[in-house]
Amino acid sequence: MCLSIPSKVVKIDKETEIATVDTMGVKRETSLALIDEEVNVGDYVLIHIGFAMNKIDEAAALDSLELYEEIVQKMNEEDQQRLIDESDNCPGGKPS
Repeated sequence: MCLSIPSKVVKIDKETEIATVDTMGVKRETSLALIDEEVNVGDYVLIHIGFAMNKIDEAAALDSLELYEEIVQKMNEEDQQRLIDESDNCPGGKPS
């Protein structure tokens, strides 16, 4: 299953419209080509199949991330690893 977890933009290549984002400590590259609004370093975005789909409010992003952290902490180690493995199989989900 592919989840859209809020990801913080940490770097942007304006020429290629590719952003490096931090998703709960994992850095990934994502395209900004489909997003209508301006995205800057420090913004939070939701990603689907390797594309940033929309920018979200920082407070909402942090609330969501807190809930994801609680869920992950309640999982056993095997389930945590399966979650990581499954996210690597989502299109555009490979860490950079």
